[in-house]
Amino acid sequence: MKLFFRHQGQGKALIILHGLLGSSDNWHSLGRLFAENFSVYLVDQRNHGQSPHSDEINYKLMTEDLEDFMKENKIERAHLIGHSMGGKTAMNFAVRNPSMVDKLIVVDIVPKYYVVRHDRLIEGMKAIPLDEITSRSEAEVILSGYEPDTAVRQFLLKNLARNDEGKFIWRPNLHAIDEHLDEIGEGMVYQGSFNGESLFINGERSNYFADGDRELIMQLFPRARFVSLNTGHWVQAEKPQEFAQNVLNFLNGK
Repeated sequence: MKLFFRHQGQGKALIILHGLLGSSDNWHSLGRLFAENFSVYLVDQRNHGQSPHSDEINYKLMTEDLEDFMKENKIERAHLIGHSMGGKTAMNFAVRNPSMVDKLIVVDIVPKYYVVRHDRLIEGMKAIPLDEITSRSEAEVILSGYEPDTAVRQFLLKNLARNDEGKFIWRPNLHAIDEHLDEIGEGMVYQGSFNGESLFINGERSNYFADGDRELIMQLFPRARFVSLNTGHWVQAEKPQEFAQNVLNFLNGK
């Protein structure tokens, strides 16, 4: 699968993978900052953003997608940043292809199974009559019946685009994502460990980390370091400056 991506900067390759129902657009500002020091690739994973749709979505396929992406773009080795679902893709990729990964950064996710509680969000997105609405504000009114948090609604509505005919469409493949939420909740699909340097950044107010998770991470990523920021799940969006400083310190060996 040929993934859509945005590229900026030069130097060592840095590939960034978004989370579930996100896209490369979510990383535009941070990507521009990192591009001052690195050759940054903001990638849309399958069934998200402007990448192709598929009936299937799981970490084996997303790992293979990333392998193909690096080969097509002649990237032999790169730093990886992945948030949530993207973090699981990055962890699986690093375990499967350790020689292709320099440093690994995983944002607010652990290599274990989660029950993915996005079904209500997807239900709300599906409930919006795309043929009838004329503005994003109309879509938000409908979505507010399913999600009370304004920030989450705005995040989801970034996926709302117009086609060539000017009609609203959802960029994510909502049907495929809905059908495969259990697979998106999976942990590691490859056996082994990654012995390179890794940094795990979590939100102190997020519920994605639990007691014992650091021990689990150390079993698979024995050189892992940990940073906690005072945020919820969307660490990089809530504390972008602190997040960027921690990432740059790690990548620059500080």
